[in-house]
Amino acid sequence: MKNEENKISRRKVIGGIGAGIATLAVTPLIGNAGAPANQKLGYDMEDPRVKFPKPPFKEQSQPWPGLASQMNPRPDHGETSYRGSGRLKGRKALITGGDSGMGRAAAIAYAREGADVAINYLPAEEADAKEVIALIKKEGRKALAIPGDLRDENFCKKLITEAVAGLGGLDILVNNAGRQQTRPSILDISSDDFDATMKTNVYAPFWLTKAALPHLKAGSSIIATTSVQATDPSPDLFDYAQTKAANTSFVRSLAKQLGSKGIRVNGVAPGPIWTALQVSGGATMEKLVNFGGDTPLERPGQPAELASIYVQLAANDASYATGQIYGSAGGGGQP
Repeated sequence: MKNEENKISRRKVIGGIGAGIATLAVTPLIGNAGAPANQKLGYDMEDPRVKFPKPPFKEQSQPWPGLASQMNPRPDHGETSYRGSGRLKGRKALITGGDSGMGRAAAIAYAREGADVAINYLPAEEADAKEVIALIKKEGRKALAIPGDLRDENFCKKLITEAVAGLGGLDILVNNAGRQQTRPSILDISSDDFDATMKTNVYAPFWLTKAALPHLKAGSSIIATTSVQATDPSPDLFDYAQTKAANTSFVRSLAKQLGSKGIRVNGVAPGPIWTALQVSGGATMEKLVNFGGDTPLERPGQPAELASIYVQLAANDASYATGQIYGSAGGGGQP
């Protein structure tokens, strides 16, 4: 009787296994090629080709330096999407050009990662800057708005002094502000234009870094916004491209100089990113309408898509990354 019961039990077990195998045979595996697009698997899978707007874009222009809040479509800086996890808790950051573009995305992300943040911008960008300050304060972080023109060396020194005083120190400096104006020929670039681009993109990071260094301790980070223009320049961005090459060398040289002090220096090299630079003279109307369409992802990037790179380069767990340029160009450009 006992042997018969054992035989029945074995048949049930084997039968159960067989049924399970049969079920697997007719049930599609998660992640199969035939699975529906963007199927949720406990986390969101997103197709990067359709995540954000694609060209053609509406013709539009603004006086330099432009406002993100008046662009169509409006850029995404992570206002509703970025989620922090305390990676920069207690840190103190100054971000130039923090009103829009990558600077705004970094400011929002830093605040949600636990940092206090000061942003610099031009007075004409006050409307955008107010939105950023409100978002930082909403996270319960200290927020400083320090408007002014970085082409003035004395203002750059004052900016560092005010940021250090207002934040109670400084350990992250993001040299992000930039000037970009399209010109078809070198003959169309006036000396005043050339000077303005050089002072904004090259002189200002030099002045700011010199003023900030006495306040930076081991573990601090300096981050520069460079560009794919540094290595693959467009003919109509002759002066801008030179400044981005200078920013790249700034990172690589200064990292070697400051490594012995425990201060890391890195850069972010965006490709075509949908920012106010483009609508305020940074691109021809033809290029603007089709902006980013020639990349493998067939669209421009959004500032929000670079926010995590700025966080990573400032975070302690990236402690061996220095002298590096991190690209984000939708599959095109270098590095």
